[in-house]
Amino acid sequence: MTQSKSPLKNTSNSDYSAEHIQVLEGLEPVRKRPGMYIGSTDIVGLHESLREIIDNAVDEALAGFAKNVWIILNKDGSATVADDGRGIPVDIMPQFNKSALEIVMTKLHAGGKFGGSAYKISGGLHGVGSSVVNALSEWLWVEVRRNGKIFRQEYERGIPKTQVKEMTSSTYEITYAVFPTTGTTVTFLPDNQIFSTLEFDFETIKKAIRERAYLIPKLYFHLIDLRKEETKEINYYFEGGINSLVEKINENKNPIHKPIYINKQENDVEAEVSLQYTEAYTENVESYVNVINTVNGGTHLTGFRMALTRAINDYGKKIGSFKDDNGITGDDTKEGLTAVVFIKMPQDRIQFEGQTKGKLGNSEIQPLVMQVVKDGLSTYFEENPSDARRILEKVYLAAKARLAAKAAKEAILRKGALEGSSLPGKLADCQEKDPHVSELYIVEGDSAGGSAKMGRDRKFQAILPFGGKILNTERARLDKIIEFEGLKNLIIALGMGIGESINFEKLRYHRIIIMTDADVDGEHIETLVLTFFYRHLLDIVKQGYLYIAQPPLYKIQSGKDIAYAYTEEEKDQRIKNIKEAKKNEPVINIQRYKGLGEMNPDQLWDTTMNPANRILKQVAIEDAEEADAVFTMLMGQEVPPRKHFIQSNAKMATLDV
Repeated sequence: MTQSKSPLKNTSNSDYSAEHIQVLEGLEPVRKRPGMYIGSTDIVGLHESLREIIDNAVDEALAGFAKNVWIILNKDGSATVADDGRGIPVDIMPQFNKSALEIVMTKLHAGGKFGGSAYKISGGLHGVGSSVVNALSEWLWVEVRRNGKIFRQEYERGIPKTQVKEMTSSTYEITYAVFPTTGTTVTFLPDNQIFSTLEFDFETIKKAIRERAYLIPKLYFHLIDLRKEETKEINYYFEGGINSLVEKINENKNPIHKPIYINKQENDVEAEVSLQYTEAYTENVESYVNVINTVNGGTHLTGFRMALTRAINDYGKKIGSFKDDNGITGDDTKEGLTAVVFIKMPQDRIQFEGQTKGKLGNSEIQPLVMQVVKDGLSTYFEENPSDARRILEKVYLAAKARLAAKAAKEAILRKGALEGSSLPGKLADCQEKDPHVSELYIVEGDSAGGSAKMGRDRKFQAILPFGGKILNTERARLDKIIEFEGLKNLIIALGMGIGESINFEKLRYHRIIIMTDADVDGEHIETLVLTFFYRHLLDIVKQGYLYIAQPPLYKIQSGKDIAYAYTEEEKDQRIKNIKEAKKNEPVINIQRYKGLGEMNPDQLWDTTMNPANRILKQVAIEDAEEADAVFTMLMGQEVPPRKHFIQSNAKMATLDV
């Protein structure tokens, strides 16, 4: 295993001064086109603003100067972020005749991250975060604690309202946070002229700082919510860094060895990797550059995968487990793999593909990561032969399953076609061939499927009935999934293949709708179908193509007037409205739908399938780590975590008895 210390400290406190601050352009465009700088002006952009200020504090920790970051949600709707780093420089920049603090807070592309001397690595908006957030805030103030003194400046919508002035004491003191003698404190109120919503979400912020706490070991995060009568506080601190993250992801997954940790510095790039195999069948790999989650991977992830495959093959051949003609492939190494690939590199060298920073494009990073990981794994396998053999057994079984799945797939192709022109007999396809406007309803039961087929709009709506039990794909390899009739029909209908043969461009529908009965059995089937998509066709979820239909719970009829209610509250309100609108005591008939099959085709169309009236829930992944844990807990082999979940949440259940 290869390890080295990270030389992240770049400058001493005395070296970090106004001369490190560079200015590239003014701030004027930010308020005119805020979306260009924070992505959007909805709740996502709101939290991006807070993350930018948080990441400025995190950058001080990455540089080796901060040990604590406080995030405080204040009662007036503002947010405060403080750190115990060096504090933003306040001395005068001669070329502007202004304090470096004011320049950082009011000039776009001004900061210590461009010259490469104050910060070797950083996250955020390439150093424009503070000024952008300032421009998009109704008001903002910043306090700097440096050299035993406190300095403060106030702004309104990015415009300074005071000079940088020395204070005798801090103007921001709360019981829960006594800030140290050095550092920076920023408090800002998002501007209601810019943002469509101004309320910070505690859970969203908690996820963001938890992620950063895993990436930067021994950094304390303190999240404090003062907005309600009862103060809410949560703290994160992980000694183990990304090893702790891997162990957290693998809770309840039965790891087959301890996490393998590899860390090495190559010139100005540091590669840090942790990986662990479990008895599960699914893969969970996360990648980061500095503190940015590269959700679409990139060259660092490609290098890691190449190294993993090569190291396992080389070791297997060395000890005689694999012959030259039957080595394992990259897909074989994915089964049960959990890994975190974390690259730290100079900000000005990072090349992202696209605006969202979702994919790293630096070509030189791929061979670097590949060599570091290959050397690290080879050393680990030599020093830990029992762990190495367990990993070899795992990937060898995966290879056998891949070959079995390939044989099963070829048999299916001979009989019909998994990806060809022969669609399953149960599928009532739509006339439209353009996937952008085509819909596929996955319907529980033949009875409901019959009503859906008669009630649909044949032009763009296809129906695939799902009958009988559905395979729990959390506990099944791909060869068993392909052999299962219901899932095989679904795979054929979708047209994009599965496993190593997936071609997303061949997907035949861009709106896939799960439609089940509004009862416990229906919800169970819904969960099984969601598990299949999450574990085997994740791109459909990521692209926003998966939906859940919302059939009504009640039909409410008074005379000739018919209305439908989708919730208990809506039912009560509709009954109340009927009574208030009629002088005499009306006769109200209430029908509780136990299943989709109880609706005739017209009713099913009007309530659940007509785009003008229907309600659809779009399936999205807000927290990949949490989603993975939930599917593992609900559908995995381990019973105790599931039992604990049921016992903990039983009182929240709504029983229809």
